[in-house]
Amino acid sequence: MTEKDIPGIRKYDAPAGGWGALRATAKAISEQMAAPEAAATLYRTNKPEGFDCPGCAWPDRKHTSTFQFCENGAKAVTWEATRKRVTPDFFASNTVSALLEWSDYQLEDQGRLTSPMAYNAEKDIYEAIGWDEAFNRIGQILREQPDPNMVEFYTSGRASNEAAFLYQIFAREYGTNNFPDCSNMCHEATSVGLPKSIGIGKGTVSLDDFDTCELIIAIGHNPGTNHPRMMGTLHEVARRGAPIIVLNPLRERALERFADPQDALEMATFGATEIASSYLQPRIGGDAAALKGIMKALLEMEAEQGKAAGILDREFIQRHTNGFDAFSEDLRATSWQGIVSESGLSEEDLRKVAQAYAKSNATIVTYGMGVTQHSTGTGNVQQIANLLLLRGNIGKPGAGICPLRGHSNVQGDRSVGITEKPSAEMIDRIERRFGFRAPGAHGHDAVAAMQAIIDGRSRVLICLGGNLGVALPDAEACFAGMRKLELSVHIATKLNRSHLLVGKHAFILPCLGRTEQDIQDTGPQAVTVEDSMSMVHASRGKLKPASEELRSEPAIVACMAAATLPSSRVQWMDLVADYDLIRDAIEAVFPDFSDYNARIRIPGGFRLPLPPTERIWPTASGKAEFLRFSGVAEDPVASDEAVLKLATLRSHDQYNTTIYGLDDRYRGVFGRRDVVFMNEEDMHDRGIQQGDQVRVRTALDNEGDRVLENVIAISYRISRGSVATYYPEGNCLIPLNYIDPTSGTPSYKSVPVHVTLA
Repeated sequence: MTEKDIPGIRKYDAPAGGWGALRATAKAISEQMAAPEAAATLYRTNKPEGFDCPGCAWPDRKHTSTFQFCENGAKAVTWEATRKRVTPDFFASNTVSALLEWSDYQLEDQGRLTSPMAYNAEKDIYEAIGWDEAFNRIGQILREQPDPNMVEFYTSGRASNEAAFLYQIFAREYGTNNFPDCSNMCHEATSVGLPKSIGIGKGTVSLDDFDTCELIIAIGHNPGTNHPRMMGTLHEVARRGAPIIVLNPLRERALERFADPQDALEMATFGATEIASSYLQPRIGGDAAALKGIMKALLEMEAEQGKAAGILDREFIQRHTNGFDAFSEDLRATSWQGIVSESGLSEEDLRKVAQAYAKSNATIVTYGMGVTQHSTGTGNVQQIANLLLLRGNIGKPGAGICPLRGHSNVQGDRSVGITEKPSAEMIDRIERRFGFRAPGAHGHDAVAAMQAIIDGRSRVLICLGGNLGVALPDAEACFAGMRKLELSVHIATKLNRSHLLVGKHAFILPCLGRTEQDIQDTGPQAVTVEDSMSMVHASRGKLKPASEELRSEPAIVACMAAATLPSSRVQWMDLVADYDLIRDAIEAVFPDFSDYNARIRIPGGFRLPLPPTERIWPTASGKAEFLRFSGVAEDPVASDEAVLKLATLRSHDQYNTTIYGLDDRYRGVFGRRDVVFMNEEDMHDRGIQQGDQVRVRTALDNEGDRVLENVIAISYRISRGSVATYYPEGNCLIPLNYIDPTSGTPSYKSVPVHVTLA
């Protein structure tokens, strides 16, 4: 294909990490903070007496090491600790209508919110309001609602355990289980699928397991971008010679070559470490077929070599699992032709993965949203569990399943009760501790909540962080729905687009960030978070708050609850005065947090119980379950051969909906986001040249009017039949009801589309 000089598109040949990461970190610091203050702040990141990074949920290796942050962690910290401020004067000078014309990057880049604000519809501006007046007005509107189930309580994964726990107690005493949260949009397939397989909806590995594993299979994720600190771990594994097999539709630089900025020799010599020993590129939507192919190959290897060869762990299967016979029969009945056609991978390549897996005595499978954000996301996750169960790779050192959670406390929020499906046991314990009976009916997840808002069945939205309107698919429908709300409340550190989708009443309540001091009546407070490997530890901000008017998330939740529920049995203000009391209450409702306050005072914290690590299976049968996947297709087969599968993805200068900058250097994109990544042969078949302006149109039935315009085609190393564009820009192509029906997760990673010249 002829090369064109396209503004902002150029090759980036350096490894991931390395000097490029250091330059990007320095740039982020210079744009947001004074250098001396930034150095001191970053030094305290992920330390026992410091604060937990507000970025990803990857755990900490050493809690006393000099530096425990990565490039994107530094961006997250400096983005929050910025010297920039959004004051009442800013809002007085900019109408909401005018601000809606700004980009998402421009909105957040204005800096930290400093004062509580209330929307004035007549002037179309936000105006400053006193805290007490804001709480009283919010409480009055909530009390006036004819049905508590007309209120949605959204939670971002960056909320602390303490704030999330108070939040769910508030909502349940108010009378609803409507708890849409960010997990609904990423790893809900894990939370729903794994309990049926192994009894819990969490991963089973620890960082120590990466020290002893003999093989890693990495499926559907890009750790260099969304889990950068994971690269330090993969770097160590690769350096000691353990193979890492990658299955991902796109070539991701960090999974190819990585230079650890904390490795002095590698930096001094401009060296890098090869990460993937084998890199397979299934087509988008081909993961389930690939997994079935690997497992089918294992069965055939055993049939050829005999059970004594140890291809399958027969003793483990017999003692610890259920459903193997029906599961294995399904694999035998699945044709290699179907597997190869659907996965986009050759039979030979899949057999090689099976051979490597059979040689390993301890294997970890890591996976990301490339697995979960499909219409069969729950089934995809269960196939990964099946693969591990075949060789007894759960409940022994160096082995296990490792879902890559996103936000720094998205898993912790679930552990302290953020769920729309409360168990009877949880409801009973809430009643014993607080004296009220919570409702038992299931509430709304994120998609159901937005559908209720669009339909007018829900009239109030309260957001503990996040950017819900932008995060969900079908922005046009979501935006219109949110503008019909009677009340929206946003507890936030920075301005985003969801705050501007105002209805009759809207409030922005500015809160402390993870980096800032939290001082209550009994003195400085610590909050706690849970990482992706179930370690719970304390976080203590040290910076002076961005404004004297800021309040902590627990304090805002408590004051809002007290104003809404004047006859509440919960001693809200006592709990906020001393967060130890909140943790005592968490322990009373969730016994896994036993000795909570004592254990978080130990450097590094403590690990929550994970029964499968001891080969205890909290399933209905008391055993791990082999669960069949029907057929090999994750999505309906398109009748039109011109249909491609599109995945939305993040840039390197981005974390979820937060865009730190406009570069995506590992993919060769600088200063722009209006691109579609395409396979060169797919481009040739459609007469598309590098840099041509194209139109992307949804190919789902009755959804052909969903179009992404004004984007350019870029040739990229992506599997044949697959295309990708940035999130959230590509959300316009996805209907709100295009979900995994089992988990409710939107299918952001598998959208049938047509790509044509504009």
